[in-house]
Amino acid sequence: MQAHHLERNPFGQLVFTDAAGLRHTGVVPVRAFPINAPDRGLALMSPEGHELLWIECLEDLPEPVARLLREELEEREFMPEIRSIRHVSSFATPSTWDVDTDRGPTRLVLKGEEDIRRLGANALIIADHHGLQYLIRDRQALDRQSRKFLMRFL
Repeated sequence: MQAHHLERNPFGQLVFTDAAGLRHTGVVPVRAFPINAPDRGLALMSPEGHELLWIECLEDLPEPVARLLREELEEREFMPEIRSIRHVSSFATPSTWDVDTDRGPTRLVLKGEEDIRRLGANALIIADHHGLQYLIRDRQALDRQSRKFLMRFL
């Protein structure tokens, strides 16, 4: 991104200046593979949905730019990661789950088994009754009790 510039304006919007010197206000970073390769393959999109810049790898960018993009992505992609399932109210749905996430303990309501979506061999996305999505990056890495609870719904 040598001939380009990225900054945040006073309104909190990302402003991208391209190689021709054109300023694009309100750009949005979008990950190509948010679960499997979160730091590889990002597009900087205009508010109209046009790709302004393709970024192969966040690590290749200067640290201030990479930090700015990570901050923006964190705000847009809120997806807590489930670390353990402590309690399940019922093995029939709807079911209330008490879970520990990377952002602390919480409670979610699973409306139906169809709200658990498989991503590859071991990753899952679970949508609660409010539409909030939770990630289980590797169900085999969960503790024994969590795996047992989960298997009743898969």
